[in-house]
Amino acid sequence: MMKASKKKESTNSGSLDDDPDANREESEICPGFKDADAFVKYGLGAVISATKASAGLPVAGDEYDFYRSFPGFQEFCESQGDKLLHCMSQIMQHHGCRSHIRDRNKLTGLEERFDLVVDSNDVILERAGILLDEADGVNRSQNPVMPAGFQPPKIVVSSWNRKGSSSGSRSETFRLLHAKNVARPQLKFKEKVDNSNTPFVPKIFIKPNALKPLPTYFSNKQIRKERPEDLDVPAALADFIHQQRTQEHVDDMFAHPYQYELDHLTIPERLLSKPEPQMYKPMAETKLSFIDSLEDLVALNEKLCRLSEFAVDLEHHSYRSFLGITCLMQISTREEDFIIDTLELRSEMHILNEAFTDPTIVKVFHGADSDIEWLQRDFGLYVVNLFDTHQASRALNLARHSLDHLLKNFCNVNSDKRYQLADWRIRPLPEEMIEYARADTHYLLYIYDCMRAQLLESNHGQPGLLQCVWNKSKDVSFKKYMKPIFTEESYLELQRKQKRSFNTQQLTTFRLLYAWRDKLARQEDESTGYVLPTHMMIKISEEMPKEPQGIIACCNPVPPLVRQQVNELHLLVQQGREMPLLKAEVPLFGPHDTSRGSESSHPQLIELETPAGQKSLSVAQMKARSITESFENPFRMYLPSTGAHVNKNAKFDPSSKIFEISKRWKLQSAEQQQKEMEVKKKSKEEAKQKAKKLSDGGRKKARGGSEVGEMTPKPSKKLMKSAEKSQKTEPPSEETFKPFDYAQSDLKVFDGSKAKDNMQFDPNRQAQEFRKKVRQKNNFSSGNRSMSYMKGKSDRGFRHAWPKR
Repeated sequence: MMKASKKKESTNSGSLDDDPDANREESEICPGFKDADAFVKYGLGAVISATKASAGLPVAGDEYDFYRSFPGFQEFCESQGDKLLHCMSQIMQHHGCRSHIRDRNKLTGLEERFDLVVDSNDVILERAGILLDEADGVNRSQNPVMPAGFQPPKIVVSSWNRKGSSSGSRSETFRLLHAKNVARPQLKFKEKVDNSNTPFVPKIFIKPNALKPLPTYFSNKQIRKERPEDLDVPAALADFIHQQRTQEHVDDMFAHPYQYELDHLTIPERLLSKPEPQMYKPMAETKLSFIDSLEDLVALNEKLCRLSEFAVDLEHHSYRSFLGITCLMQISTREEDFIIDTLELRSEMHILNEAFTDPTIVKVFHGADSDIEWLQRDFGLYVVNLFDTHQASRALNLARHSLDHLLKNFCNVNSDKRYQLADWRIRPLPEEMIEYARADTHYLLYIYDCMRAQLLESNHGQPGLLQCVWNKSKDVSFKKYMKPIFTEESYLELQRKQKRSFNTQQLTTFRLLYAWRDKLARQEDESTGYVLPTHMMIKISEEMPKEPQGIIACCNPVPPLVRQQVNELHLLVQQGREMPLLKAEVPLFGPHDTSRGSESSHPQLIELETPAGQKSLSVAQMKARSITESFENPFRMYLPSTGAHVNKNAKFDPSSKIFEISKRWKLQSAEQQQKEMEVKKKSKEEAKQKAKKLSDGGRKKARGGSEVGEMTPKPSKKLMKSAEKSQKTEPPSEETFKPFDYAQSDLKVFDGSKAKDNMQFDPNRQAQEFRKKVRQKNNFSSGNRSMSYMKGKSDRGFRHAWPKR
C-alpha cells in the first residue's frame, strides 16, 4: 500500500508541465532515482521481496501457535506488527483518511482495523484513477453542462450552470437552448416521410461507380410509385396489397445495392504502408463553406471527386420525429471545411453518391454504425472504401474510444460538448454550433494518418492489423437500415428490458398502451418518447387509474398528446381492468429461458399454409392472418392474449375466472357437445352397475339366501376392498395339493442357532432391537421351547402385527 501511494505521487509529478524547473524538483521528490521508471522498478522489487518473505512465515494454526510459545518470536512479531501499523497510519494520514489504527479494542479491533484499511484503499485507488484519467486527457472534475442555443435565453443562476472559479476570474453562465418554436422541417420535405408499418425500401434510383447494374425495381419509377395508400382500401389491408404487388421484387428490395462492389473491393498498397502524417491547418486559417443550394452541392461533389480522402460526420435529431432526421452534414478536406444543410437539400443529397461510392477515395468516419444507416434512410447514400477511426481505436486498445479522447490524444484539443444534445433543426444556426460541428471533422484526417502509422508500428511494420481495421470498416459499410416494425409481441421485448413483473391486468394495459403509443407516433411523426415516455407508460400500467385524472397524475410533466387523448387512454385502462386477475408465475425470464412455453405451444385457431419456398411469414402475411382470424373467431377479443401467462391449474378450478371464460366461450359444435353428454351418461351408468355388483356380493356373504329387495345395511369398507381384490385376482377352478418342501426351510432353528440376518437396512427392524434385548433376560433356554412354536421371523410382520388370541 505504501508503494502504491508513492507510485501515485510519482504519477502526479509526471503530469506536471515539462519545464526545467519541474525536472529539478523531481530529484527532490524521489531522491536517489533518476526518473519515475527507476523508482517504480525499485518499488516493485521491494514488494516482491516482501511477499516472498511473508510466505516464509509460519502458517496460522498449530505451527504458528508452537512458535508463538517462544518469548523471542512473540516479541519479534509484536515489534514488527507495531511498525507496520505505524506505517499504515502515516499513509492514511497522508491521504486524509481515518488513521487511528493502533488504538483499538481487543475484542472488535480486528474488524475495525479491516474496515479502516478497506476505506483507505478505496480512497487511494480512486485518487490514482483520477490522476490516470487526467494523464490520458480525460478530466472528470468538470461538471456536465446543458447545451446552449440561439434564442436569447434567461440567465439561470445555479450551481450546475456556472463554471468553477478556477477557470477564470469571472464566472461564466451558459445559455440553454429551447427549441419549442422551431418549425417542423418535415412539412417542407418534397417526399413525405414513410412511417408505415412496412419494411424499409432503399431510395436509390441511380447507381454511380457500379460494377453490377441496379435492379429494375429501383430504376423503374412506375413500380416504385404504386403504393397501396393511394387506393380506397382499409389501412389494415394496404400492407398486404403492397406485399402481393412487390412479391417478385422482394430479393432486390431488401438487398444492399453495393453488395457486389463491397465484396470485390481491394485496398491498394499505398493505404497499407506507413504514411507521413500531414498536419492540419488551424481553424482560423481554414476556409469554411455553408452549402444550402443545389449549385453549391454540385460544385462540392466535383471537388470531392478529385480528392483521395475526406472526412464526414452527421448531426441527427430524433426527439420530434418517429424515425429521426439528419439535420446537418460536415465534410472536411485537407484545405477546406464544408457544412451542408441537409434539411434544405434532403431530396438532392443523392448527388454525393458519385464521391461516396468511389472506391479510390477514402471516406473517414468516427463511429459510423449509425451514420451509415442515417445516410441510407434519409438520402439514399452509400459508402464504399470506409475507414472508421473508432475501429482503429479499438484495435490499438486505447483508454477511450470516443472522438474527444482522440482529439486530446493526437491533436491536444479539448472538444466542447455543450452542443452535443442541442436541437440541430434550428435555422439559422448560431456561430457556436457551427464551430462545434466543424471541429468534429476538421482534425479527423490528421488522426487518420496518425492511427495508420500506429497500427503499423504496433504490429512491427506488418500490415496485418491495419488490414483488419479496413475489413471491420468494410463490415460497417455492409450495414442496412431496418425500419422499426410493430408486431403483437413487440411489447414483450420492452418489458424484458425494463425487468418489470406484471399480472394479467397490468400486462394487458401495458400491451394496449404500447400499441396506442406506436400508432399515434407514426401518425403524428413524433418519437415514442415524446408521445408517452416509457417510465410513464409503466407507471400507468402498474397503477391502472380508475379516473382520467389518475392518468394525468402518473405523468410529470404531462406530455401534450397524453393530455389531448386522456379519455382514450382511460378506455384502454378500463379494458385492461376487465381481464381476469392472475399473478404471473415466472415474472422475469431471459432470452434463452425455456421454462415458458414457446409460441408454437399455444393453440392456434387457424393455420395458414406458408409457401414452400418461404420459411417464415412476412409482416404483411402476419397482418392478413390476424384479419382472417378475427372474422373466423368473433370471440377472440374475449380470450386471453398469447402474451399473458395463464396458470394451467386455473383452467380446471371452478372458482377461477379463467374456468368460466373457457367454458363460456368454447367454440364447439352441437354434435360434439351431444357426444360429450352421451359419454358422461355412459360413464355414470357403468359406475352405478359396478357399485350394485359390489353391494350384491357383500349381501350374499352376510345373509346367504336373502332377497335383493330386502333392506340390508351398507357393506363395510373392508368388504368392499375384499370384493375388489376377488374380482381382480380370479382363483383357479381346480386346486392341486402340493406338499411342503422341507429342503427350503432353515433347519438350524431346531439346533438353537440363529438364522443369518438380512444384510439390507430395515428401519422397522432396528427400532425393535432395543425391545428385544430387554426381553432376552426373561426368555427360557432353547431346550425348553415347544417344537410347534419355533423362534423365527414371522411372515406376518412384527410384534404389533400378531393376531389377537
